[in-house]
Amino acid sequence: MFKLNENEKEYRFGDSGPKYLMKGPRLNFAVVQFQPGQDFPAHYHNIMEENFYIMEGEIDIVVDDKVNHMKKGDFIHIEPGEIHYVKNNSDKKIVMISTLGPFQDSDKVEVKDFKWPQ
Repeated sequence: MFKLNENEKEYRFGDSGPKYLMKGPRLNFAVVQFQPGQDFPAHYHNIMEENFYIMEGEIDIVVDDKVNHMKKGDFIHIEPGEIHYVKNNSDKKIVMISTLGPFQDSDKVEVKDFKWPQ
């Protein structure tokens, strides 16, 4: 067992990105925040599945060329191999929970040349 407070951790990019509260041994758990206009590069995972639960705000999550407009209370599950891209197209910050499992030390494959679906 371990216990911590979210304030003991930092977002990866200062005011945005994931803030991992736990990395392994079986899954990753993070609070994720994006300011208006911020995004995270398109990528997929070979082994890990990823989940997002929206706590505050609205965000667009593209999964395999389908734009999913997400708002507070929405949940999305992303299977291994599904290309996903996250962008805050709103004028307010977004806060969401992310889980990734089963834990892998490195399982993110960035997708170059990603284009927003028509």
